[in-house]
Amino acid sequence: MRVVTWNLWWRFGPWEARQKAILSVLRDLRPDVVGLQEVWECDGENLAGWLADELGLHWTWAPSEVPERWQRRIGGEKVNVGNAVLSRWPVVESEAMRLPAPDDLDDGRLALYARLAAPGHHVPFFTTHLTSAPHASAVRRRQVTALAEFVAKRRDGTAFPPVITGDFNAWPDSDEIRLFGGYKTAPPVPGQVFLDAWELADPAAPSATWDAANPYVAAGFGPSVRIDYVFVGPSGRGGLGHVRRVERAGHGSVGGIWPSDHAAVMADLASA
Repeated sequence: MRVVTWNLWWRFGPWEARQKAILSVLRDLRPDVVGLQEVWECDGENLAGWLADELGLHWTWAPSEVPERWQRRIGGEKVNVGNAVLSRWPVVESEAMRLPAPDDLDDGRLALYARLAAPGHHVPFFTTHLTSAPHASAVRRRQVTALAEFVAKRRDGTAFPPVITGDFNAWPDSDEIRLFGGYKTAPPVPGQVFLDAWELADPAAPSATWDAANPYVAAGFGPSVRIDYVFVGPSGRGGLGHVRRVERAGHGSVGGIWPSDHAAVMADLASA
């Protein structure tokens, strides 16, 4: 099962050209499941829906309840923002949870759950987008605690381990990533751990998903770092859900256009 997570940078930059570049990358990857963040919807058109139609996938999405802070950044245009899941298999159940945040940082970020009717086993799949403020580690710790509890209530009824994807806006050695994983410190939900898929990748492979080589990122003069993740619960019987391969994707230009300010993460998981 090929899993991709990708922050699509909403309607910033040359978004119409980027939309085509995003499709090109996903078409080449041929994913089974995609977790998307910063997906836009405007005047009845939804980026996730368009991508799903072009790729022949099922989809579900959840919008922010308070998009006004996002809209102010593009001049007040009435565009909604949210998370989405694209899936090769039917989405038989979905639910969104608003992540906790103080008023000054609350822009309606979400966790989205989708149960996917994959052959042999349903897959409990999640995608999320945590607060981005560099100083907000304490807020993200509250958010990953809420996320872990959200997963715990929706993971049962299948042998396939839960898959959690998203833009966590946190470095791999941060308190919030260690907390969510639950195997380097006590987990938010007793007994529940999630493995960072990248830890099974080639350690020499470039890993930054927020990369100063990207011109959209370079303008901020910040460091290159990995802030986008695929987490998987411990493998089921016979290695079900085991991480076989991990790499970046969408980390270069497509016809002269960089698709997003983030690179995607692609992980291949054992499905049988």
